Amino acid sequence: MSLRPGIGTPLNRIDGVAKVTGRARYAAEFQPQGLLYGVVVSADVTRGRIRTLHQDQARRVAGVVEVLTHENRPHVPWYEQHNGEASISQSVFPVLRDDVIAYNGQPIALVIAETFEAARTGAMLVRAEYETEPHNTRLETALAQRFTPETKVPGNLHRGKVEAALAEAAARIENRYELAMEHHNPMEMHATTVHLHDGGYVVYDKNQGSQNAQQQLAKAFGLDTDTIKVINHHVGGAFGSGLRPEYQAYLAMLAALLVKRSVRVVLTRQQMFTHVHRPSAVQAVRLACDTRGCLTAMDIHATTSTARVQTYSENLLKWGAIAYGCDNLRLDYGVAPMDTPTPGNMRAPGAATGVNLLEIALDELAYANGMDPLVLRMMNQSENDGITGRPYTSKALKRAYEIGAARFGWYKRRHDPRSMRQGKELIGYGVATGIWEALVLHARATAALNADGTVSVRTAATDIGTGTYTILAQIAAGALDLPLERIRVEIGESDLPESPIAGGSAMAASVGAAVHRACKSLAEELQVLAGGAVGDTALAQLAAKVHPDTIQASAVVEPPGNDGKARNTHAAMFAEVRVDEQLGVVRVTRMLGAVAAGRIINPKTATSQILGGMVMGLGMALHEEALFDHRLGRIMNHNLAQYHIPCHADVHDMDVIFVDEPDGMVSPLGVKGVGEIGIVGAAAAIANAVFHATGKRVRKLPITLDKLL
Repeated sequence: MSLRPGIGTPLNRIDGVAKVTGRARYAAEFQPQGLLYGVVVSADVTRGRIRTLHQDQARRVAGVVEVLTHENRPHVPWYEQHNGEASISQSVFPVLRDDVIAYNGQPIALVIAETFEAARTGAMLVRAEYETEPHNTRLETALAQRFTPETKVPGNLHRGKVEAALAEAAARIENRYELAMEHHNPMEMHATTVHLHDGGYVVYDKNQGSQNAQQQLAKAFGLDTDTIKVINHHVGGAFGSGLRPEYQAYLAMLAALLVKRSVRVVLTRQQMFTHVHRPSAVQAVRLACDTRGCLTAMDIHATTSTARVQTYSENLLKWGAIAYGCDNLRLDYGVAPMDTPTPGNMRAPGAATGVNLLEIALDELAYANGMDPLVLRMMNQSENDGITGRPYTSKALKRAYEIGAARFGWYKRRHDPRSMRQGKELIGYGVATGIWEALVLHARATAALNADGTVSVRTAATDIGTGTYTILAQIAAGALDLPLERIRVEIGESDLPESPIAGGSAMAASVGAAVHRACKSLAEELQVLAGGAVGDTALAQLAAKVHPDTIQASAVVEPPGNDGKARNTHAAMFAEVRVDEQLGVVRVTRMLGAVAAGRIINPKTATSQILGGMVMGLGMALHEEALFDHRLGRIMNHNLAQYHIPCHADVHDMDVIFVDEPDGMVSPLGVKGVGEIGIVGAAAAIANAVFHATGKRVRKLPITLDKLL
């Protein structure tokens, strides 16, 4: 039976069968002939220099070919680059650059062998002697060295009379809120297979943008982009960790250059804790409102951790100020240097931290003013961007509050903390607001008629598990009025038409629009050639008469110009928790996200995205934190046994509602994107529910047993 889905159809993933049967191949599953294996040796001190690197025992292991270190690595341009602000457009801090150790777990060698077992054995035998220096991995200590980074988007702002408004307020709160350092733990560890082929390099790499990875590697190694082809057909989760090639990619390239053979490097789960992560954060918040609950002052002083050797900053503060208009506003953001790897993007960077911490503070303000926390939020939601005053292309947040509250049963909630219980468990309801940006980035796509009557859609887009294969097929089938099985989606290769990275929730809005335009152009061309409408039979007859790929169309989508409009997604997040009064055990028994994100291409995959974000929010609220042994500067819980993430037993009833929000101005397809919005506000809703249940306000996430007992 032929399936003719249009935009808005809840469709199963077209790559699902390949993934569950093992046919989908990931970066570490390609096996070029003569492949060598590289295993990383990590530093076990936090700051200092390598005095001696003992390699003799490793080199004597049968099958070991070479040990790559800072002393014998090839000379490439990477090591001459300036290392200032860290962003998606720059490479990671150079590994094996010299003998300097900047953080615990830093790569100090790569053992290369004929088999993985030999490489691993050799890596265990490499031993380093160091000259150590004092280190610091405590954010509290690093705050003394806080500084304001130079960023493209200023995070600091001061307007109105903040102090006067605070003094005259009907209600005010002043507290400090914190978030622990979090680490990416996708199913697929970072891996790279470098295949020497026809005088060039085919690089199978786990990343969120094959073309960005290609450009970064070419720049680092002084190569023409034409000599490097990056392939990432399937990516087993990334959440921002793959926005730029991670250090295993550079080590694999260095090794291939050194030994002139194909090389694979895969990070261990422990080594996944030695690169990009969500920085720890602290926000000192002062809020004030009048008797009606209207915000009269907002003063936020925020700091996130960064690496001592490379600065990474996030815009924590703009989100809350955009979401809630306030005349008297002061935002002050800075970073504090620590001896850790460089932090980086992690799902909804900046917003997931800044909004969740602010939403806990807003909950406190509501109680200080004797108000329902939802009513306070509805009172302060604005139809204009709270910083610039620009009107939104669309904003259905108020409707999301209303629909979400009705479905969740919010108004059955008793206001007073500790007023709801069942048996030995205290019950609490919490609410929070979510906001993210609606991006459209440069994207190009082609659509071509094949000889077998199918249509191939091509673009360098990446599917990081979000359903990109599926929605692109769905968009193409709808534009061409063809059954889904007639569509072939080709993505995940750097020599395909330009695509942005899979980040910022921009993929569907950008690449989806380019695919739609290309298919519409192809449909028009086919109608001309066929002399009328082109159905299945006519298409097959037409394909049989032409040479493959001679009938094709391309299209490009560009970012919108400055039209004076604000573009954002919004959400209302609700949570119910049950807390064992004696043991302090927290169960999140219900969550609901009411999401306003423009046009939804595939409600099924979009729902999965929101659910995934909500589960990550649950982890942020109750589970996830890097625990350091500060004496050693080492993360102690660098494994999935001790770094807790939500498992099946932690996730109960979760519900997602998409609020109808047609918006022809936000993007060519009216799409806003859903990858990030599900985590923004989710952790705060849970934290606020814990307060409502217990009467104890925990201001440092995650909320662990010791903080409740």
